Amino acid sequence: MSVDGELIWPDAAEWTGKIHSEGWRTAEGGTLRVFEPAGGEQLAEVGLAGAADVERAGARAARAAPGWAATTVSDRVDVLMRADRALRERSGAVREWIVRETGGVPAKGDYEITAGLAQLRNAVGLASQPPGEVLVPQVPGGTSLAWRVPLGVVGVITPWNAPLLFAMRALAPALVLGNTALLKPDPLTPVSGGVLVARLFAEAGLPEGVLHVLPGDAATGRAVAADPHVAMISFTGSTEAGREVARIAGEGLKRVSLELGGKNSIVVLEDADVEAAAVAGAMSSFGYQGQACVAAGRHVVHADVVDAYTEALVRHAKAMPVGDPRDEGVALGPVISERQAARIARIVDLSVDAGARVLTGGIRKGLFYPPTVLDRVERSMPAFREEIFGPVAPVIPFRHENEAVEIANDTAYGLAAAVHSRSVPRATALAQRLRTGMIHINDVSAKNAANAPFGGMGISGNTSRIGGTASLEAFTQWRWMTAPGPS
Repeated sequence: MSVDGELIWPDAAEWTGKIHSEGWRTAEGGTLRVFEPAGGEQLAEVGLAGAADVERAGARAARAAPGWAATTVSDRVDVLMRADRALRERSGAVREWIVRETGGVPAKGDYEITAGLAQLRNAVGLASQPPGEVLVPQVPGGTSLAWRVPLGVVGVITPWNAPLLFAMRALAPALVLGNTALLKPDPLTPVSGGVLVARLFAEAGLPEGVLHVLPGDAATGRAVAADPHVAMISFTGSTEAGREVARIAGEGLKRVSLELGGKNSIVVLEDADVEAAAVAGAMSSFGYQGQACVAAGRHVVHADVVDAYTEALVRHAKAMPVGDPRDEGVALGPVISERQAARIARIVDLSVDAGARVLTGGIRKGLFYPPTVLDRVERSMPAFREEIFGPVAPVIPFRHENEAVEIANDTAYGLAAAVHSRSVPRATALAQRLRTGMIHINDVSAKNAANAPFGGMGISGNTSRIGGTASLEAFTQWRWMTAPGPS
């Protein structure tokens, strides 16, 4: 919580200028200042992990790994359950950190907390899954067993847009399955994505050495990916950065799980409930300023209803106030950085120069970018081709279902999509033709569930999935053992 605007949990005296690696330690890499997007004031100062910090943390996590893996499943489950309780008890302070550090409105903070709790609970259930198989032996009376064992040290590199959620999404299953971890949160959100995570697990009684939190920049991420003690990298972020992480990790033949960007379509058929589709479209493109990999980057709408849909989408966009996320009634806060604001403006401005039309929005004020609807969008325009990662909804009409499928699939990405129709069988049939890892019928494109395999096709990932039982495969490896029968 805060007093007169000052955030008082966790106690800054404990962690200011430090990293978490068997306690709070001064970082070899120096310090990193954290600023509030809405007002620009400094919120915190954390340690900046350098190469020596990563090397030391990797070695200590490797030493802790056998002991942690040897603990009982019930002991590891108890830690996650206590982390769940700690997050619930600290939810007010956690929400405020998320709002002030990410620029999201309070509802966004509540969503991250709820989703983070779901990840912890799902991981608790994951621990009770059968650990292996009894195989048919190759010799009479023999034994042949195969079971899953921890990987060892897992490196988790998370982005700024949902820092708490994405940390929990990887750490909860990795830890409960017996791995130790190095967590590298984004330099824009090292508190809600790192410091808070370290404090919550410390309050849960996680043994020292099991989790190391190493805030840092791209150089820190490269060091984590390259560290010889790290067996696996779980990375969430841009496709460009994911490629670099994969190259570095590939040199060490590490397992890599990549959850990357998307250019996601909402397809609206002529028999859809247009108002409901527009509500879903507005939520998908404008929620958290459009800064989500699963945000809708294309609204592919049948020509018979495109005018009605666009009118409704514009109406919803105009009804979403933009401002300081702590102010009552604000729907959209600032985007995360000047770099991101400039990127959004560039994509919109270049598309308008090429003939697109702004129906609402389109003019930024500092880091505040209003909900924006574009029509007359052609396939050659940046608004069609690029992942915008901002509150922009390009509308593209179509006449026939084959054309809708072609438009939606005209991208190297393949993360998520939504299809709207009053006929669920019809929508489902069309959805099956879309090249995406996740499909939602009569709903938003931006969905997440702890028990679902989350991930995409194409350059949205490397065919890996995280969530539900997919996490069992992601964070363990098989061991096979045989024994002869009686002689």
